Amino acid sequence: MITGNKGEWSEIYALFKLLGDKQLFLGNKDIEKLEGLVYPIIKILRTENNGNFEYSIQDEIILISGNEEVLKIPISDFKDKALFLLNAIKQNKERTFSVPEIEEFMQSINCISLKASSTAKTDITIVIHDQRTNQQPTLGFSIKSQLGSPSTLLNAGKTTNFIYKIVGANLTKTEIEQINSIASRSKIMDRIVLIQKKGGQFDFIKTERQIFSNNLVLIDSLLPEILSQIIFDFYSNEFSHLTDLVNKTADKNPLNFDTENEHKFYEYKIKRFLTDVALGMMPSKVWTGKYDATGGYLIVKENGDVLCYHIYNRNEFEDYLLNNTKLDTASSSRHGFGEIYEDNGELYFNLNLQIRFKK
Repeated sequence: MITGNKGEWSEIYALFKLLGDKQLFLGNKDIEKLEGLVYPIIKILRTENNGNFEYSIQDEIILISGNEEVLKIPISDFKDKALFLLNAIKQNKERTFSVPEIEEFMQSINCISLKASSTAKTDITIVIHDQRTNQQPTLGFSIKSQLGSPSTLLNAGKTTNFIYKIVGANLTKTEIEQINSIASRSKIMDRIVLIQKKGGQFDFIKTERQIFSNNLVLIDSLLPEILSQIIFDFYSNEFSHLTDLVNKTADKNPLNFDTENEHKFYEYKIKRFLTDVALGMMPSKVWTGKYDATGGYLIVKENGDVLCYHIYNRNEFEDYLLNNTKLDTASSSRHGFGEIYEDNGELYFNLNLQIRFKK
């Protein structure tokens, strides 16, 4: 029996849906179809534990080849199974579940596991026909589903802590203990406000881990400072959507860019950052700037539509990432942030970066 969560079953749904539709729809920043822009699908490639399989679309038949065996399946079968699976995913309330009717069909088409076997971030590989260039590029995608809980784009860890020095506040040990003991729902914001009331300012010093800092500098030399401002604004007010936080930072213009001609410095640099995170940059590993085989995302929407965002269409991909992400607060005790601490007679305060997709 195959069991999986909503995200894992969404991978199989995406495979069935795309083969049934025979084309790939592009999405805009609002996760809606870009009218008039579709890519006919030539074939979908999938790596299973028992070999590599190719699902080729030919009129009303899907040819499945792998290990020299060729199967012919009507396209209508994929349409029917996609609809059945979509309803099963939506209706199920368990964390993991099985769908026996779909499992039987999966086995009949040599699809034996929920997740494609892959070491990279690629969940599905699609060969399309691009009518504009008359090329047939092979595009790798990571599948993100809106049918389950929103996934993270950048996971929290001590690797994503930003260190701020508290200056201008002569806090006693009792005051420090009092501030650190604030346990309200918005405790980090409340602690920051109290430090500021006592004359404290927060000066960004560095990220906790040097590898993450170097990765950021590789993307853009000013990125650590820009992110430090965005993160501080997130923890010290009610904004969480990245679009709002980037706009707020742009209005403040802490790096004194020349904005006379309305260059979107902050938006551009954050889009670069989000794209690199989406396509391979991890805070704990040296980032060379080379993307994983994944070139983009397939979004499985709640209504069952599957939309494509790819580095191949960079503007839509970047707009989607910026408009559909927010900052999120992880566990402060586990990741070591949100408290005043002393080092060499100076006071410091760590804040953490975690980015999640909006629901």
